[in-house]
Amino acid sequence: MSQTNWEQHYQTNDMPWEKGEASPGLVDFLAAHADLPRGSVWVPGCGTGHDVRAWAAAGFQATGLDLAPSAIRLATERTLAAGLTAEFQLADFLSEPADLPVAEPTVDWVFEHTLFCAINPADRDRYVAAVRRRLPSGGHYLAVNYLIPDTDGPPFGTTRDELVARFSPHFDLLADWVPRSYPNRTGLELMLWWRKK
Repeated sequence: MSQTNWEQHYQTNDMPWEKGEASPGLVDFLAAHADLPRGSVWVPGCGTGHDVRAWAAAGFQATGLDLAPSAIRLATERTLAAGLTAEFQLADFLSEPADLPVAEPTVDWVFEHTLFCAINPADRDRYVAAVRRRLPSGGHYLAVNYLIPDTDGPPFGTTRDELVARFSPHFDLLADWVPRSYPNRTGLELMLWWRKK
């Protein structure tokens, strides 16, 4: 992904992205769409697994992916402690399918929570391609994007215009809205709900 040593961040407890709870926007989305068919979801860049646990608690077959071994260990421990069932895999989401636990795009959902802003902007085309590979036609991509101006990240900023330009050739935008956020991100996040063409 980027040059960032994510494992070192976990080893030194330097994790400013760790908020201790799932994305408020995701929590609200799942509560508002209780009638969604329960399927499989991948959460790349899952960190300690808060969002994975939110999907699992809502009845989805949830799998978290992360580059950092410590993230996977913490996510697994906390999920067991919560009495929930989910899978966690040490994997690079941008890699080719052979390097991931499932070679074919068999998941119903990919959920993004500020991973797009964590990777180097030079890898954003690879990121879009990775999302496309993981989803079949009709699969859903739900994203919590971080709309900040920073160019010296991570996090690296993005805009709604950039997101639409990158994803709309391959996905239909079903809805977009400003979600409830963590206090230090209020008004800076944008959720987009896409369906693969």
